[in-house]
Amino acid sequence: MNAIPGARPPDPKDLVRVRDRLTFLFVERCTVNRESNAISIADGHGIAHVPAAALSVLLLGPGVRITHSAVSVLSESGSTIVWVGENGVRYYAHGSPPSRSSRLLEAQARAVSDPSLRLAVARSMYLMRFSGEDVSKLSLQQLRGREGARIRRLYRQHSQRTGVPWDGREYDPDNFEGGSLVNQALSAANSAVYGVIHAVIVALGCSPGLGFVHNGNYRSFVYDIADLYKADLTIPIAFDIAAGPLTEAVGSAARKKVRDSVREFRLLERCVADIKGLLSIAGPVDIDDEELIVDDLRLWDDREGTVAAGVSYEESAEL
Repeated sequence: MNAIPGARPPDPKDLVRVRDRLTFLFVERCTVNRESNAISIADGHGIAHVPAAALSVLLLGPGVRITHSAVSVLSESGSTIVWVGENGVRYYAHGSPPSRSSRLLEAQARAVSDPSLRLAVARSMYLMRFSGEDVSKLSLQQLRGREGARIRRLYRQHSQRTGVPWDGREYDPDNFEGGSLVNQALSAANSAVYGVIHAVIVALGCSPGLGFVHNGNYRSFVYDIADLYKADLTIPIAFDIAAGPLTEAVGSAARKKVRDSVREFRLLERCVADIKGLLSIAGPVDIDDEELIVDDLRLWDDREGTVAAGVSYEESAEL
């Protein structure tokens, strides 16, 4: 049999773990190509080289041309490509995830389909935001109200800290520049964090659309996880940007600040651990990142659970 043409993909064990990768890279108005096992990014200012295997997600903004070979090396390296709009505040599509296992996805589907398990996961998500407070006896409705009050209080505190006026959250996706400076910064910062978290979710093999608190959107689970970190990441970033002198577009400033803060915050590591911890409510999910990128296709069986795939089974004599 002839060998399959094309470059051989790297062994999954040789890839950098999701939690140890760079956070994200946003590019626009450039050409993305492949050079060996890296990608090159070229524009009027020169060429930059990025190791594909160490990148978590590549955000492609307007005016980007990307070659087939660049997409190939990113896919082989387990990096996710996300196509976004101007200022990074619109999400259009993403490439194939590095995960080949459905074990976490099955746990997620099991938890979101069982009302009692879904309630337990949703409550856990709220409880993670009230460290040091005893809110275990509150209902989901009470927790939702408590969370709304907490976020409004944070907005007021950061407004007083920075001296930036705050008149409430406003976001019009069709008029990004119509909002106040702090709202623009908040939208851009949130969008960058959504991209990183979306990349982690698909890298783990989970579904971005199966949310526990949020519902009915193809990124419901992304919003669920992002809400765990906004108080420590995007809200203070947005007020700091609005308070300081701007030497570049607000969207660009927000993304750069998020990039640095996400690394300091160890968001990838925390996100992986939190997702696994939340989904473990539906059953044990104590598996390594390396196990998630190993293809283990099997057939479901109502008696044995699963049986081997790729086998020709003869008709059972017990019929």
